[in-house]
Amino acid sequence: MSPASVAPQTFVALLRGINVGKANRIPMAGLRALLEGLGYTDVTTLLNSGNAVFRAAKGTPAKHAADIAATITSQMQLNVPVIVKSAQELDAITSANPWATTAPDPSRLLVAFAQNNQALGGLDTISKSVVAPEEFVIGSQAAYLHCVSGILESKAGKALLGKPGQAVTTRNWATVLKLQALAVGNSG
Repeated sequence: MSPASVAPQTFVALLRGINVGKANRIPMAGLRALLEGLGYTDVTTLLNSGNAVFRAAKGTPAKHAADIAATITSQMQLNVPVIVKSAQELDAITSANPWATTAPDPSRLLVAFAQNNQALGGLDTISKSVVAPEEFVIGSQAAYLHCVSGILESKAGKALLGKPGQAVTTRNWATVLKLQALAVGNSG
């Protein structure tokens, strides 16, 4: 099969810590242009918090993450961690969520994405901050935190969003489902 006949694959890029407060500002139009400049197609962004869906004919999620982060650094002078997952990986992550159908409020259910499993292993320390009825599970491709009383009230939530969670980026369940819908729509 020649390289020209390889069908593009859909990916989801998740940028950590942008557009929160006044630091690390990246307009979504700028992010779309940056991704298109890297040769990605069908680029769509979601919300103002660094979520993008795109297609690429070749490359691994880790390679795309490194390329996007390097380009943000060189073009925007920002050091922003980037995690990229394929649409198939995102499907597996959503399927593995233990509270996907039982959490009554998707804004209180966080999914922590990591570029590699080593970063997920580093989240073990967050378990010490979990107070019932909260629940925390580290899966094979992501970690899940159900903050029953709300994220702002959760010590585990603060830990996941703070220093212990620096190697990951989190999205609430509603955002994850929107990204999955975009990825599915982008796969055709």
